[in-house]
Amino acid sequence: MKIYVDFDDCLCETARNFTELAKELFGITVPYEDVKHFDLKESFGLDDREYEELMRKGHTQEVLLSYEETPGASLALNELMDLGHTVCVVTGRPDKTYPQSRKWLDDHGLKRAELCFLNKYGRDLFYQNGSYNLDLNDFYRMDFACAIEDSPLAFPYLDHFPGIRVMVFDRPWNRECELRANYKRIKSWEEIKKNLI
Repeated sequence: MKIYVDFDDCLCETARNFTELAKELFGITVPYEDVKHFDLKESFGLDDREYEELMRKGHTQEVLLSYEETPGASLALNELMDLGHTVCVVTGRPDKTYPQSRKWLDDHGLKRAELCFLNKYGRDLFYQNGSYNLDLNDFYRMDFACAIEDSPLAFPYLDHFPGIRVMVFDRPWNRECELRANYKRIKSWEEIKKNLI
């Protein structure tokens, strides 16, 4: 089975880190549980300049490599790969972060996981041609049986895969989403593992 896994807020605690960055850079305090919008510009009430500064800082090597692993992620994924499943991490990060993203996976015991970049969020200026970038046609030719994703903005991409099972990693910004029949809300990697093994 080929398994799609989103990176940020599925494998690591990115939004928790961004709440700290918003406080550090702009003195804005928004508790994690109050991050109700995937769009951090809206969640933190930032103007364009502030948002760009936040995203630049959040995608530096030092910050990317400091993200805490979501509890149980690497253990669960390694168990799935040990059973013969293929794990493909599909991220909407800027493609210039490939080296840091690959290093984070490797440092967390996920060297066997594939890493691909897909412009899920319309950030065209972040992307260049590269062997690890997927265009939509290539992405839709992949054969995913299951997906783990937190972002409502990415759900439409997954609907292109007939019969896919989607596990929505429970986060404050997706709790009000109405989920399709093939979508299931999950709260932990232990729960994901139980659903897949």
